[in-house]
Amino acid sequence: MQRRDFLADVAAYSVLCAGMPNSWRVTTAPRLADDPFTLGVASGDPTSNGAVLWTRLAPKIYEPDGGMEGQKVTMTWEVAEDEKFAIIAQSGRVTVVPELGYSAHVDVSGLAPDRWYFYRFTLANGPSPVGRLRTTPAAGSPSPLNFAFVSCQHFETGYYTAFDHLSREGALDLVAHLGDYIYEYGPTDGRPRRYATTECRTLDQYRARYGQTKSDRLLQAAHHAAPWVVTWDDHEVDNNYATLVGENEMESEEQMHLRRAAAYQAWWEHQPVRVPRAKSWADLNITRSMQWGALAKFHVLDTRQYRSDQACGDATKEVPCGDRENTARTMMGPAQEQWLNEGLATSTARWQVMANQTRVAPFDTTPGPGQAFHMDSWGGYPAALARLMKNVGERSANRTVILTGDLHASWVSELRTDFNRADAKPIGVELVGPSISSDGDGLDQYPQWERQRADNPHCVWHNARRGYVMNAVTPADWRASYRVVPFVSKPDAPIQTAAEFMMRNGQPGIEKV
Repeated sequence: MQRRDFLADVAAYSVLCAGMPNSWRVTTAPRLADDPFTLGVASGDPTSNGAVLWTRLAPKIYEPDGGMEGQKVTMTWEVAEDEKFAIIAQSGRVTVVPELGYSAHVDVSGLAPDRWYFYRFTLANGPSPVGRLRTTPAAGSPSPLNFAFVSCQHFETGYYTAFDHLSREGALDLVAHLGDYIYEYGPTDGRPRRYATTECRTLDQYRARYGQTKSDRLLQAAHHAAPWVVTWDDHEVDNNYATLVGENEMESEEQMHLRRAAAYQAWWEHQPVRVPRAKSWADLNITRSMQWGALAKFHVLDTRQYRSDQACGDATKEVPCGDRENTARTMMGPAQEQWLNEGLATSTARWQVMANQTRVAPFDTTPGPGQAFHMDSWGGYPAALARLMKNVGERSANRTVILTGDLHASWVSELRTDFNRADAKPIGVELVGPSISSDGDGLDQYPQWERQRADNPHCVWHNARRGYVMNAVTPADWRASYRVVPFVSKPDAPIQTAAEFMMRNGQPGIEKV
């Protein structure tokens, strides 16, 4: 070949590549030694005409790029009206890339409201597992809702037996996860299961931790059963972190900024969520709402990224102490507070639901004179708590239910505008759910509860087993069933209902059924 001809050919190929950037590196048949769908599939953030479909290709979850060897991969996705995929409602193609962990987020639309569908992803190598998604009712529809809420699934401290039972619940339209989907800690000897990596600080480490967690077949089955609405708490990043303040006090803001960016990106890569495109992963905004027809509006909160640092050095402290009473201190940040205020003021839904991380109703841990509160919960932020209760009381009294995780135990509390007055009328209810596995087997109730009861008259019930909460919601009432297992230290625990509670729309208080 003459030099002039060679240069002409190079120029021609350059023009071709400029017209189709990177397309020559995308494949529909990647070379894979193992099943790429090891993490299952999921759907989430449903609407009346669609939902987000998720999967992540990771044939080898602990290897770089999940064992995908840097290939860009295009796969098909399908939503069908039947489990055999004979009637396809929507379909398309999605390309996954190493920069985003080979995660797929498909925002499907064009489906019919208030009905079930089946979905899957397919490569030339074969199909993914099949998941089920349910669209929400159309605007104005009072269709009932059956949903569960869960939280706190420390992989090492127990088996996910509760998820096995959850996936088999006969009436399950939705699952709300309130945080601590992963734990960032390193491995600890003597536990039922063991982490494969050290404490998470980098993107690869967080990816591996999600990979190990999501490889659990019982968790996958719960994702496959129904759409999820997910928020985060602290362990998705670092225990009890607040804004850019980590658990290790010597960790700088620059270090925490990088760690938060890695953690938030990994969270997004592994969840079926519809959130704004991240300009900076460290500032990913996950605050959003979801409407269930005319019945309920879900307000998904973030009480980690924008909160003031915990007062009094964190932990449980006697009050008054430090700057706890400072009225400028916040749990949600000014913008999120305003967003929630406006949401409650304008919503005409029968029920207002908050997907929240830490306990709202303050809990005095010191029997008798004096008070002590957990500084990481809303009780450590009294001014922010007072603003929240004022907002609920003025805008959505006795039609507000706050769903909470974090505590690894179940609590049912009445919400009041003034928790220091025993005669203050309830304005709403907080349902604190049990952990899925965190803290191991648990017990029927904490021994100190009987001594603490008199100082917390707004708290009406407690249990410390593992499990989840099933909720049957209609325009007239809300029934919450606390479903618990006796152990998680070994597999195959049975399920039982520890207690059931009933709220009536527009009426104060909650009653045990």
